[in-house]
Amino acid sequence: MVVRGNCFCICDSGTCNWWFFMGNCRSGNPTDNIIVNHDFYKGLYSWHPNCCNGFIVSANSGNRVGLSPKSGGNYAVIKNRTEHWQGLEQDITSKISPGSTYSVSACVGVSGPLSGSTDVMATLKLLNHGSGASYMFIGKTSVSKGKWEMVEGIFSLPTVPNQVIFYLEGPPPGVELLIDSVVIRCPSSSKSESTSIGCSAVGDEVIINPQFENGLSNWSGRGCQVVLHDSMADGKILPETGKFFASASERTQNWNGIQQEITGRVQRKLAYNVTAVVRIFGNNVTTATIQATLWVHTPDRGEQYIGIGKVQATDKDWVQLQGKFLLNGSPSRVIIYLEGPPPGTDILVNALSVKHAEKIPPLPPPIIENPDYGVNIVTNSQLSDGTNGWFPLGNCNLSAASGSPKILPPMARDSLGVHEPLSGRYILVKNRTQTWMGPAQMITDKLKLFLTYQVSSWVQIGSGASGPQNVNVALGVDNQWVNGGQAEVKDRRWHEIGGSFRIEKQPLKVMVYVQGPAAGVDLMVAGLQIFPVDRVARFKHLARQTDKTRKRDIILQFSGSESSSLFGTSVTVMQTQNSFPIGSCINRTNIENEDFVDFFVKNFNWAVFGNELKWYWTEPQRGNFNYKDADDMLALCQNNKIETRGHCIFWEVQSTVQQWIQALNKNDLMKAVQNRLTGLLTRYKGKFRHYDVNNEMLHGSFYQDRLGKDIRTYMFKTANQLDPSATLFVNDYHVEDGTDTRSCPEKYIEQILDLQQQGAPVGGIGIQGHIDNPVGPIVCSALDKLGVVGLPIWFTELDVSSLNEHIRGEDLEVMLREAFAHPAVEGVMLWGFWELFMSRDNAHLVDAEGEINEAGKRFLALKHEWLSHAHGRIDIQGQFEFRGFHGTYVVEVETESNKVSRTFVVDKGDSPLVVSIDL
Repeated sequence: MVVRGNCFCICDSGTCNWWFFMGNCRSGNPTDNIIVNHDFYKGLYSWHPNCCNGFIVSANSGNRVGLSPKSGGNYAVIKNRTEHWQGLEQDITSKISPGSTYSVSACVGVSGPLSGSTDVMATLKLLNHGSGASYMFIGKTSVSKGKWEMVEGIFSLPTVPNQVIFYLEGPPPGVELLIDSVVIRCPSSSKSESTSIGCSAVGDEVIINPQFENGLSNWSGRGCQVVLHDSMADGKILPETGKFFASASERTQNWNGIQQEITGRVQRKLAYNVTAVVRIFGNNVTTATIQATLWVHTPDRGEQYIGIGKVQATDKDWVQLQGKFLLNGSPSRVIIYLEGPPPGTDILVNALSVKHAEKIPPLPPPIIENPDYGVNIVTNSQLSDGTNGWFPLGNCNLSAASGSPKILPPMARDSLGVHEPLSGRYILVKNRTQTWMGPAQMITDKLKLFLTYQVSSWVQIGSGASGPQNVNVALGVDNQWVNGGQAEVKDRRWHEIGGSFRIEKQPLKVMVYVQGPAAGVDLMVAGLQIFPVDRVARFKHLARQTDKTRKRDIILQFSGSESSSLFGTSVTVMQTQNSFPIGSCINRTNIENEDFVDFFVKNFNWAVFGNELKWYWTEPQRGNFNYKDADDMLALCQNNKIETRGHCIFWEVQSTVQQWIQALNKNDLMKAVQNRLTGLLTRYKGKFRHYDVNNEMLHGSFYQDRLGKDIRTYMFKTANQLDPSATLFVNDYHVEDGTDTRSCPEKYIEQILDLQQQGAPVGGIGIQGHIDNPVGPIVCSALDKLGVVGLPIWFTELDVSSLNEHIRGEDLEVMLREAFAHPAVEGVMLWGFWELFMSRDNAHLVDAEGEINEAGKRFLALKHEWLSHAHGRIDIQGQFEFRGFHGTYVVEVETESNKVSRTFVVDKGDSPLVVSIDL
């Protein structure tokens, strides 16, 4: 019996003697298959139906359900299914290794009341203590009655959660799911292998004595003692694997821990996976962060510290710490160590492994059938049937009323185009005693994985609010909060909420609800829409806009000694560089990697330094300056004719400010600010085209709180006096995506105008662009609003993140096309492109060892698309006309006597550009 929620399962059993392997049914027993009882030879042993019933049909049985066993052996029948997700599952936790790639093959069928076909899916359920369940889609296949089909896919887990459950699901309720066989194996393992942890990683083990089989040989304490144990705490703490574990004890600093030197055993430009089994003990500390760190010493740059990975460890159980690292340069010494918990707390280590990271095949592009773009999935959105389909979240009251707008909110209108008007009815929510109370609706069965959904609604609040109120359209996805958009409401007008979301793992339940105003304040919601967006249609619109914004008519006027005979001569025009700035963030360590530098200089014309110009880097301790890193990076850019942005002079968020600065009194702080301005801008005068003067002023106020409101204007004015050639920017995040009321376009505009009114020479608007599941019209709406200010807009730190490289590339394409098509945008900076050197996981375009992934290929394809080429012949007037992007071109003309090549530049302009070409 298996219990799930309020359901229970009763399992029958049978016998079988066949197995299914990678698409072919064969007899035997595959030692590399991690599924127990894969062919149901032992009935349903190790298998569990999900809140339904199961039995076995054997080859000799007369009790067949529409199909004979494909293998000639047995198959399982899962019946009495009342939900799509109900099927057959097996716990495979102990068989999975972090970072390894597994292939899945399952032979499936269906029976029962079904006309046509249905999908059967393979899914992983991932459980972690304290954070609920998450789901990973593996693969699916379309199945009809009377025929066996294959479900195939691959998966890889960077970390192994507390529990990993594989299951098959999908057909409609009432339809029986048939399963002939299941194989999950790691392609890199041989058939002779049969271990409890699945596949081994690529390459040899870097760590000597990784599980302390030889005591503490090759291990030492980093500022503390290390002790070998077979148990601790009167036998309550035992090794999870092997016979021994080590403790780092008598720790007096956070950085104290256990270490091993690995010099000479790791190679530059290779990626390594790190796995450690750890816990903590003592000092009445029950939970603490343990971090794996690499200490690297190079002859020219001294010591560096590279964070590898971290985990929240407890004093109750062993947990797994995982991470990955790559060395760009050639260090003279390399030491790996564990650190982090408070002084007095022991770090316990059962095992630590470092291996060359295997290549993980990318996930396939998602196949989305019948996406129904633009179709609202919210039931009774227009309230034509009162409040049916809605329910109150909490003890509030819902009723339908009239008097709301009949027009679509602008961002939805931009996506949907011509659309029927809204009804003018709205949901009135009264008797709210908590901020989260409001109207709600279940939308689980209406969502499709990997589709990007746009959220749109009108909202208003009642009287009684003490000030502006945040109203949020939220989603509860398996009890995890997802932000669908926010608006700040401060009067009795209707306000638009616009946001987006995407679900990439199969959820059990999804609820949409509207929340936010203070308790006691009535909430009104009208015309809530959630619909999948058609990105391809948007791209076509943007292509037309791009043609108007980024192209110009060009007339090549040829002259010369042979001009009288040029008519009909062949002309080829090739654009060598688009002048639109597309840059990237780089770090000092990156420039030691020639593969990184090669990709960077070939594909970007601007650069920004990730950390090396920030105050905490250039003066980490008072009077201790480090400009060498920035100097080296600047020299690389200058040598390759790459323009640079200065990021940043100050950072207003307190957590980013050095402790020695935070400890200064007001007078000393003001002197430090003056010295920072003078030192930085005098040293680099004329070398940085832009400066972010005081980063994230919408999200922090460290300097303003201590030195007064005028300090921000002072920073801009002084920077301008010290380097008049630099354009001075404001810079902030979540301006463009509708998810943060602190940095909505309206507040950003208010801040800019206030600075300008005080005399601050603000010259540009920086939108960082750390965005998820972007929707074009929402981004464009923010750009339109900010464009009214009349200042150039730059995306200064753009990155997108998705485990699926195809989706990641599509997200990046959305942002680049929106930026390139908008007349107010004058440049885009990516916040990196190389794996392990970005601030977000699953955001890279190039993997750690230099292979361009699907997102990177999409980026390069866009850059190629934005180069113009033309071919034709000179007309009777001695001219050749074409329309092309702004930038640098080469024209080749083949005359009767020779082949002539000339270079010319197309600048911005409304009228046709006439270029004289003297042959």
